[in-house]
Amino acid sequence: MRMTNPRIRQRGMNLIELLVVVAIVGILGAVAYPSYVQHIVDTKRTASRSVLMQVADRQQQFFMDNKTYAADLTNLGYGANPLVIADDGREVASGDAQSVYSISLSNVATTTYTATAAPLNGQLARDTYCGSMTLDQTGNRSQSGSGTDCWN
Repeated sequence: MRMTNPRIRQRGMNLIELLVVVAIVGILGAVAYPSYVQHIVDTKRTASRSVLMQVADRQQQFFMDNKTYAADLTNLGYGANPLVIADDGREVASGDAQSVYSISLSNVATTTYTATAAPLNGQLARDTYCGSMTLDQTGNRSQSGSGTDCWN
């Protein structure tokens, strides 16, 4: 019978222990990454909703001053028509790599308008759940996708 010396300790990790750790980290990553990506998509959508609400506020003020809605976003004080925004809601140049939504006006008449936020670049591919979001002069909100909680 062979006796081992109790003073000798094993140092480091063996291969099985290392593979178990790698497998656990892989499983956690596989679960967490899709949730993280969805959170980023939702955050960018929130920025577009915020800008749509700002456009609606400016349209109401324009209507009070002029008795008609503005047909062009530059009449509301924005730098471009359509307005292109980054993920934090700031205005960026059309074609900018940071652009995530394009805001435009349609169906503009004396007493009506529809503001639309259409996703761009990566947001277009990732946000098929909600797609383009619209807001009209009466506050009606809709989206082109099948999502039911896009405005929450």
